[in-house]
Amino acid sequence: MITDPQNVNPVKGGFVDPRALMSIRHLEMRARVVVEGFWNGLHRSPYHGFSVEFTEYRQYTPGDDLRYLDWGLYGRSDRYYIRKFEDETNLRCQLVVDRSKSMTYGTGSITKDKYAATLAATLAYFLHSQGDAVGLLTFDERVREYLPPRHKLSHLRQLMLALEKPAEGKDTSLTDPLDHVVELVRRRGMFVYISDFLAPIEKLESSLLALTAGRHEVAVIQILDPSEISLTFEHASLFEDIETGKTLYIEPGAARKAYVPKLAAHNAAVRRTCEKLGVSYLQITTDQPLEGVLLNFVQDRQRRGRPGTVSRNPGRA
Repeated sequence: MITDPQNVNPVKGGFVDPRALMSIRHLEMRARVVVEGFWNGLHRSPYHGFSVEFTEYRQYTPGDDLRYLDWGLYGRSDRYYIRKFEDETNLRCQLVVDRSKSMTYGTGSITKDKYAATLAATLAYFLHSQGDAVGLLTFDERVREYLPPRHKLSHLRQLMLALEKPAEGKDTSLTDPLDHVVELVRRRGMFVYISDFLAPIEKLESSLLALTAGRHEVAVIQILDPSEISLTFEHASLFEDIETGKTLYIEPGAARKAYVPKLAAHNAAVRRTCEKLGVSYLQITTDQPLEGVLLNFVQDRQRRGRPGTVSRNPGRA
């Protein structure tokens, strides 16, 4: 257990417990800890032999210019990799993150919003370190903030600051932000859509279709609190809707019989929509280590290939 999160590295010995990770005050520091844990995880079973061929690197072959050998990556992977330049491509990734009030729910010290912000920051930090351009769109009932994909350190810091802002929206629209971002982003790239998806999804398919029709690569990540899945409350209580403020007295044992199947059906509908359109779908809970989520993200992209990249000039950020 971490006693001083600013001075203790919690990565050693395994993946970081999310509760320990969230005790680190600075978002960028949390993201860096997760990425370092991810690299360390590649050295331990069952990840031996995992391919590390990301968009910015290729394996060294005799005759390559040693000036472009990445010694830092060698130190992490025990393999030689060469940075790729003018004849290769890099990813443009747009993170789309739900900042509505429903995301502020959580049991214990971890809310869905804090977990989602940390996940988005982790993906941004990781992709930036690979030379990719990352942008951010935050939303609730409307678009709150938009940062186009760029690969600059100052831009990454601006993105982190945007993710640290509190979630304040009273409602959730799962389709408006996608419709808006389709108008903003013309160049082909990747979209990572992060939300609890606990809102009407009737129009979700058409919005996702607009992205896939534009030949964008799309990944949907659904974040839920463990208690939301199984309604693990023991005593009758007064529940309040975070977004509407309405209250309802519930006896968990009786409500669970109707609630659990309905939530499962809703989540299954989200999954089917994604599968129908060829969209990557991942459901996670806030008690899962983020290193594992990052590993799943990278492995899924490798299985699908790496569409949605653009040329990058050598030496430019």
